[in-house]
Amino acid sequence: MALFSRIKDGLRRTRDKLSSMFGLKRKLDDDVIEEMEELLYTADIGTDYAEQLFDKARDAYENKELEDTDQLKDFLKDQMKEALRTMDTAVNIAPQPPTVILIVGVNGSGKTTSIAKLAKRFLDDDNKVLLGACDTFRAAAVDQLQIWAERLDVDIVKHQPGSDPAAVAYDATEAAVSRGMDALIIDTAGRLHTKEPLMRELDKIVRVIKKKLPDAPHETLIVLDATTGQNALNQAKTFKDVVGLDGVILAKLDGTAKGGMVLPIYTQLNLPVKFIGLGEKMEDLEPFDGDAFVEALFEE
Repeated sequence: MALFSRIKDGLRRTRDKLSSMFGLKRKLDDDVIEEMEELLYTADIGTDYAEQLFDKARDAYENKELEDTDQLKDFLKDQMKEALRTMDTAVNIAPQPPTVILIVGVNGSGKTTSIAKLAKRFLDDDNKVLLGACDTFRAAAVDQLQIWAERLDVDIVKHQPGSDPAAVAYDATEAAVSRGMDALIIDTAGRLHTKEPLMRELDKIVRVIKKKLPDAPHETLIVLDATTGQNALNQAKTFKDVVGLDGVILAKLDGTAKGGMVLPIYTQLNLPVKFIGLGEKMEDLEPFDGDAFVEALFEE
């Protein structure tokens, strides 16, 4: 129940918009349908998905299956839940350790903190975890990851600032194998000035990892800042084109978040949200639950 309350609070911005649609029970007519359709477009769930939803809702209304706003609310909830239930939120674990998880995302998205939270989840399941500091272009990024490694009491592989990120990735993978680690979580640079340098860098990192572990990385996750809405969706598109992605960690899901973006991320990009970040503590990372998410969106 406490977790549901935190998700509900994190979705407050989107929920308030939806609540303005359904605060009072109203009989449906063409004007009400149009009004609600316009409001749904502003509810952070993406115009494309909002249009799909209301095409279905309008058909149901015209077929006399929906008569009032309460029925419309239940209809929209059911449609959203049905869409999210096809989402595979499981993390791919290597048949033989170590499981290598590559973390990407722009600077400032909450990437380093999310890595620490993910490491904590592995540690809580009695796994041995190693961190790889491949964001070598920002000394602050390496320093921050080092601080988290010390707090978690895990090892970290790092080089001097400005070093070749792929060399760090290779050394980290080799260390994970030789030290019998269960999981290796690799941080990467978050520059998005142009696609080409980023593509070359990430491609090189993946290639050197595969030299040691041909089936790695087993998961490539992007960290998205939930407060940035459409911008985060664009970031996901870019990184998916550049490196390929297996899923999303949605960070900074607090009261300012545009949490409805989960739906276009999945429906437009086919990217499952695997974890949501609900705070700054290491414990504040939770597996994504589609039904709970939709209930929290509409809870008044």
